[in-house]
This record gives sequence, C-alpha cells and structure tokens, in this order.
Amino acid sequence: MNYAREPLQPIFTEHLFPKLEAKLIELLRGLAPEDWETQTLAPKWKVKDVAAHLLDTQTRGLAAARHGYKAENSQKLTPEKLVKLIDTLNAEGVRQYSQLQPLDLISKMESASRDFAEYIQSLDPFATAIFPVSWAGEEKSANWFHTAREFTERWHHQQQIRLAVNKPGIMTREFYFPVLDCFMRALPYNYRNVDARRGSFAQFNVTGECGGSWYLLRDGAAWKLIALPSGGKISQTNIPQEIAWRIFTKGIAGEEAAPQVQVTGEEAVGLHILKMISIVG
Repeated sequence: MNYAREPLQPIFTEHLFPKLEAKLIELLRGLAPEDWETQTLAPKWKVKDVAAHLLDTQTRGLAAARHGYKAENSQKLTPEKLVKLIDTLNAEGVRQYSQLQPLDLISKMESASRDFAEYIQSLDPFATAIFPVSWAGEEKSANWFHTAREFTERWHHQQQIRLAVNKPGIMTREFYFPVLDCFMRALPYNYRNVDARRGSFAQFNVTGECGGSWYLLRDGAAWKLIALPSGGKISQTNIPQEIAWRIFTKGIAGEEAAPQVQVTGEEAVGLHILKMISIVG
C-alpha cells in the first residue's frame, strides 16, 4: 500500500467551539461604543454587522436542524443560485440583528453559541451533514467537514473584528491550523480545470508556527489531496500565515497577495491557489 497517497484525515473541531466562542464574547464585551461602527475587511459590514451575522448564522443553522431540514434540499440549487440565496439570507439576518443594542446582541450570542456547541457535539461526525461543503465541490458532506466549515466561519469573522479594532488575534495553532486545514480541502475542486502530468504533485506551505504543508496530486484525470508527497513535484507555494486566511475568505485581492507569495517550479500552477475561495458568497 502506498501510504503517501492516502487521503487526508478528518478534522475534528467540535471541542473547540466553546473556547472560540468564549473568546468572541470576551472580545465583544470589551469593545468601546465607537468600535462597533468600525469598518471590517468585509466591504459592506462594520463590526456590529459581523457580530449580527455570527448570531444569525448560528440561529438559522439551529432552526434548520430542529425543523428537520434535509441535506438533499441543497442539491436542488445551482452553485450560482446557492450563492445568491446565501447572500440574501445573510443580508436579511444582518439587517435584523444589527438593530439590537450591543448588550442584547451579546446576550443572544451567548445563548445561541451554547446551544450550537451542544448540537454539533451531539452529531455523529461521519453521518451525512445537513448542508454539504459546496466550496469543496461536494454534494454530500460528512458532519465532521460541515462542522469544521462552521468553525472556519466563526474563526475568520472573529478575526475580522479583531483586525478592525486592533485587538490581539486568535492565530494560535490550536485554533488556526484546523481553519487552514479545512480551507485547503478546497484545493482539488479549485484546481479541477488546471492540467498537469499524471503522477505529479503541487506542494502548498503556509509558513509560520500555525501553518503546515498540503500536497495536491494529479491522480489520473483529477486532483486529490494526499497525506505525504508522492510523485514528481511540479511546484511549491509558500504563503505567510498572516495573509493565508484572508486569501481564502476574500479579505485580500490575489494581485495584492501575490508579491508576498513565493513559488518555485511551475508558477501558473503554484499561483492558481490565489483564486481559491473557501467560503460561500
């Protein structure tokens, strides 16, 4: 058996939600009134809007689960219609919850976060998730992947707030590496139209103490992520951890990120990762 060509292992993040949410509540409780009106990396959202979005998505996710939403419902939409629907729902949620006073918003977030953590910790990680991870090209996803995707949402939006109000980030290996590992699961889908010789692989490194290395193998006519390097390396891409999450969440334009990214080997292959988006919308 070629162990190098084994797929990546699942990402288990359910135990991290209470810790991450506690940091969010602590952050929001410490904001000055003017901080809530500070612009974030999200062009249409200030700090209060991002907080409202975080409340809305958890509340909406819990409601869907409790009302028996079926995973196959998401398969009826084209990718374009799904993005449009998500954008519409997000905008409606932000309009609703951004009207709350900060203390009321925080109180509701505490309750929703507690309920959501209990819900995801009750799930069988290998059962079919209520929603597929569409940005990875999946029509069905396991709960562990959906949960990890939710964790990246909670992490990167909190990081947006921290960056906006100049508060220390949450770029610790405990929190940030699982986020990066989840984001990188989009690589095969992102590279689906990029050709390369069979048996070759591209290596992607996120540099810094929170980072790691991911290997994308051209296996037949498709790409797949593998646990260890195998085959002939065609490119290696090094991305600083400070901008990696911003690249994959539309927080920095590819042309702005490119000068900070180092590629050896086939540059077109290595730089294609700058087009990868690991969020919906």
